[in-house]
Amino acid sequence: MRNEKIAIDPEIRFGKPCIKGTRIAISDILNLIVAGYKIEEIPSQYPEITKEDIITAIEYASEFMEHPIQVFSS
Repeated sequence: MRNEKIAIDPEIRFGKPCIKGTRIAISDILNLIVAGYKIEEIPSQYPEITKEDIITAIEYASEFMEHPIQVFSS
């Protein structure tokens, strides 16, 4: 995975994982895909990202689903 393209900063989008150098959250990209956008169409909504950034977002989400963080209440 290309983690160097993902940033998590509590000061940006409340710490949601974003494409580095932008305020575009991984969830923003995934929501467009769910809404029916093709990978090639997403940069028309977010011109500051590339097709590679979109693929990185999908890979990040896939990796997260394979290895979710477990939170236990005390």
